[in-house]
Order: sequence, then C-alpha cells, then structure tokens
Amino acid sequence: MVEHVAAHTRFVALGDSFTEGVGDPDPSLPNGVRGWADRVAEQLALTDPRTEYANLAIRGRKLVQVIDEQVEPAVAMAPTLVSLYAGGNDILRPRVDIDALIAGYDDAVARLRATGADVLLFTGFDSVASRVFSRTRGRTAIYNELVREVADRHGATVVDYWRFDEYDDPRMWDVDRLHMSTRGHITMAGRVLATLRHEHTLEQDPLPALVPVRRLDAVRANARWTRQHVGPWIVRRVRRTSSGRHLAPRRPVPTPVAVTTIAHGPDRAPSTGIGV
Repeated sequence: MVEHVAAHTRFVALGDSFTEGVGDPDPSLPNGVRGWADRVAEQLALTDPRTEYANLAIRGRKLVQVIDEQVEPAVAMAPTLVSLYAGGNDILRPRVDIDALIAGYDDAVARLRATGADVLLFTGFDSVASRVFSRTRGRTAIYNELVREVADRHGATVVDYWRFDEYDDPRMWDVDRLHMSTRGHITMAGRVLATLRHEHTLEQDPLPALVPVRRLDAVRANARWTRQHVGPWIVRRVRRTSSGRHLAPRRPVPTPVAVTTIAHGPDRAPSTGIGV
C-alpha cells in the first residue's frame, strides 16, 4: 500500500483514453481534454510546486500498444509515481486472450516497479448497470482478479474502480456512454488521491435526484447514440483504425504543473449524460 507521496514527485501517467482525459473537454489543452490525471498532478503540486508530471496516454490504444509505446519512455523518466490502466479496448473486442494480455502487463509492472516508483493500477469498471456493456462484465471480472494478483506480486497499489458504486449514475458518463464525464473525472481524481492518502481541494455540487426518462425520449436518445457513437466505432473496427491514430502524448516529458493550471478554483462538474 502507498503510505505517502514523495516530497518531490515525478508523476507519469500511462494508458488509453481513460487516462488521456477523454470525456473531460478543455480546448485550451493538448488534444482538447483535461482528465483525472491532470487533476491529481495539480493537487500534488499544491503541496509541492516542484512536482513534475507527464502523461503519455493516447485514446484507442490496446494494452500491448501501451506497453510497447509508453513503458520504456516512462522508465527513462525516473518516475516516483506511475499510473497504468490499459486493457479496456481489448476487452471490448469480439475475442480477447486475457491471460496473454496479463502476461505482458505483469512484465510491464515489474519494469516500472524496478525504477523504485510507486505504481498505481486500476481494476475495470463494473458495467452491471449498462444494457450494452454489461455483456463484457465477466471478462472484466477475470481481468480485475488478475490485475490484483499482479499488484500483490510486485507491491503495486490498486485503485479499485470495480467497487466505485457512484459510477452507476449515468451522469458520471459522457454522452458516448463509454468515457467518464467531467464529473466522473473529478471523482476519479479524488479516488486516486484518497488511495495515495493525499488531501485534496476538489469540490463538486451534490447531484440532484435522477428524473425518470420517458420511454420515447430514451428510444430517441438511444437512436442518436447509436448513430453518433456506435456507428463510427464499428467503422473504425472494420477499418482497423484508431481514434488516436494521429495524436501524440499530451505531456511527453515530465514538467512542473503550471500555477495558472491549478488556479482555476474549485472544480464544479456539470450534470450531463443520459445513461450507459
């Protein structure tokens, strides 16, 4: 278990869209997103302005791509704290060999831990409340148990996304129903900081009670979601292209977190989204 964050932290975030920040738009930042990892870095920097942060995550990356493209650059950065979450894009594919995935994942975690860095790993989200993604629930449960074994073997720390019941609320999700909304990213940042036992100043207005959606409105929303998000996703799978194929890492080298970035004041997340 991570007992504390080093006085001078060099935080390197690895992974796919979850860590890149998709679903939390900010046109002023590279790739147009912010995300939970930025917010964690900002909170660490409030404690120590010398904190450095790199984010190598790119949307659409499968686990082997994350390992091949991001792990060695991260090792070269001599991090003190590394986050790694990948495999969700593999689980969504028609076929996946989870044991083979975890074999490579295990080796990657071993290399990251060999740097002396604290390593944060994530379980996958429990999609039981989703009519669409609940079909992958069994795969995710197997993946999660193997991730926990890897963490135990190498002394890494697990951020147990599977057990975060607040994500059953559809407002925690972006309109694509696949990525966290701004509220979801802020909440995840708080969860990560709690795992690190690091105090934070993140704030959000309480969510009002959910208003029942009329059946006709739900049907229309589902049709719109299918047209705008599911269709393009299927086309990319058929063409074997990635949503991140033309993107570069948002923060390719560790740099201090700018004071102007953390001076935006308390986070206030909008209540958006219609369901997953």
